[in-house]
Amino acid sequence: MHPSWQQALPETKAILDAIEAKLAQSQAPFVPPLANVMRAFEQPLDEIRVLIVGQDPYPTQGHAIGLSFAVDVNVKPLPRSLKNILIELKDDLGKSVSSEGDLSKWSKQGVLLLNRHLTTDLAEAGAHGEIGWAAFTDKVIAVLNRKLGRKMVAILWGNQAQQLAPTLCDSTVIASAHPSPLSARRGFFGSKPFSKTNEALVSVGEQPIDWSC
Repeated sequence: MHPSWQQALPETKAILDAIEAKLAQSQAPFVPPLANVMRAFEQPLDEIRVLIVGQDPYPTQGHAIGLSFAVDVNVKPLPRSLKNILIELKDDLGKSVSSEGDLSKWSKQGVLLLNRHLTTDLAEAGAHGEIGWAAFTDKVIAVLNRKLGRKMVAILWGNQAQQLAPTLCDSTVIASAHPSPLSARRGFFGSKPFSKTNEALVSVGEQPIDWSC
């Protein structure tokens, strides 16, 4: 974690220590690798301009890299949700889009790619929903709303992410269906989250995100 996050979230140390102890005692392999679990927090808190919320990491070996929805540049084929995100990106902005799933360029511009639960068991989605991650990420989101407020845009895809909207009451919220194959055609495709986000950023004097990837 960047020191700015540690300073803003001192009360979460006990939560993280407890989670770390549970992971150390786990008999099952988990993802992402331990070195990448907190990767989303490498950028300074004050540089965050956009929040994109996922549920938990991809449970497939080699897919999860610590950034929600993103995968390593060498992963082929792409997870279906990520593929749909890139389809909507191309349709929204009319730009060519890479077939690679590395979204770290977004992260470096202040896009926080945050999962609600930062780990899960390999091959089992949602396995770590009860080990304490939600208590930690709830505090993260509250701090973002309090410190950044109207200068931040939150992109909430799907019902579970949209439950966070009340916590983001001071920020601009852009919500739609989830990009998963089960719901993408029920409101995700055509929702234009990328252009809407840039419009919201510009309206409060912030620079737009270069979404090309």
